[in-house]
Amino acid sequence: MKFVETPLAGVWVIELEPHTDERGYFARAFCAREFAAHGLETTYVQCNLSGNRYRGTLRGLHWQAPPREEAKVVRVVRGAAFDVVVDLRPGSPTYCRAFTTVLDARGGRAVYVPRGCAHGFLTLEDHTDVFYQMSEFYAPELARGARWDDPAFSIPWPEPPRHMSERDRTHPPFAPAP
Repeated sequence: MKFVETPLAGVWVIELEPHTDERGYFARAFCAREFAAHGLETTYVQCNLSGNRYRGTLRGLHWQAPPREEAKVVRVVRGAAFDVVVDLRPGSPTYCRAFTTVLDARGGRAVYVPRGCAHGFLTLEDHTDVFYQMSEFYAPELARGARWDDPAFSIPWPEPPRHMSERDRTHPPFAPAP
């Protein structure tokens, strides 16, 4: 695996280094030693799969509040998505800034989302499946969200969403820490 730093503190793109032959390829997608060497979480207690029927499906921006903040490793296993991480850690040099990238099944890249950051995505193809490794168990009472188009983040979405939950549509405006 190749770990690529992003402009957001603690957010990494993880690229596969496939070994190919006539059968196809083999690549390591997770290694606790390599993650630890980069200061990343190495224990994941839950894995989630998000199946999305249609292009233009938006999920996010989501995070979990203390004391159960979660780190995530996010990878598209079918289709393609415009992926977004927003730094919500007060005191961080990149507070309220967003990092965006395209993840697709062909490239196999993943994004590491550290604790204290919001995450969301917009599907770029029909039938896009997104796989998450989560460092914490889901705690519904600590689930939080912000609107996809919140002006506090200035996210350069490639197109407006066409499908989203009522919850994602009606999140209140984000109030940045003073």
